[in-house]
Amino acid sequence: MRRRPFPQLSTELTELSLGTWGLSGDAYGPIADAEADAVIDRAAELGITLFDTADVYAHGEMEKRLGRRLKGRSSKTLIATRIGTERTETGGHKRFDAAYLREAFERSRERIGRDRIDVLMLHNPSVVTIEAGEATGLLKELRGKGSVGAWGVSAGSKEAALAALEAGAEVLSITYNLFHARDLHAVAAEIAMRGVTVLAHSVLAYGLLTCHWGPERTFDEGDHRRDRWKPGELRKRIAQLEVVRSMVGGEVLTPRAGALRFVLSNSLVTSAILGPRSTAQLEQLMREAGNGPPYLPDKLLSDLPSKLIGAGVAS
Repeated sequence: MRRRPFPQLSTELTELSLGTWGLSGDAYGPIADAEADAVIDRAAELGITLFDTADVYAHGEMEKRLGRRLKGRSSKTLIATRIGTERTETGGHKRFDAAYLREAFERSRERIGRDRIDVLMLHNPSVVTIEAGEATGLLKELRGKGSVGAWGVSAGSKEAALAALEAGAEVLSITYNLFHARDLHAVAAEIAMRGVTVLAHSVLAYGLLTCHWGPERTFDEGDHRRDRWKPGELRKRIAQLEVVRSMVGGEVLTPRAGALRFVLSNSLVTSAILGPRSTAQLEQLMREAGNGPPYLPDKLLSDLPSKLIGAGVAS
């Protein structure tokens, strides 16, 4: 497993990490406990070092699950979690006041079962929240006390990402894939200048970039994609997948491999967060990451922007 520098903790991260939203049952519908455990166990066996979660995934159960499955592996694995969403009877609500975040941190630490949370991030805060400084100030305080290894922000926009960087975030989790690259590109200079660790999430656009869907694809109740794309928008996106299919050739055996290697080709990305729901999917993704670098031919990479624009993708 190839590794990339994680200077904030004076260590390295494997370039592939395991995300657990899909394993929580919140994202794509129910998943058997045994399958979720098997994916986490297999990821650790294969050498993955970073496991990404949030305190609201399965109402905290994913933090507990990671704590159980990775017990005894604290010297070889890091856990990153997000806080700032309060669950109530009416749903999830953003809450970033210091008092709430302090309580959320303590609950996460208890569930994970480690004295130190390796990476603690604010979960999609607004620019106003970041700039106010209360939330980031608390994370800096916890970092200074050694209760947190590194602090950061999971940013939902380029504006939030820039605000996080200006606030001194050490870790930035951001959407980055073939169809949505603009946010990372917009803050690339700041990331490089500050030496920030970047965790790329949504690297396959929730399964879209695997190119497995037909134009009439529908999603079951409980699958977040049911509400994410209206039918017309989804058909448009599926038609644009010809650009992804055009990447297949040579060592790139599938569109999925091309999409994953596109993310890994960016030297600013420290680790790509994968979201498999089975050990077979996990092992397939690890194989398809290839033996790079180089992950993709230079000409393919240089031709991609014009192809994406031609297909109507404002990436």
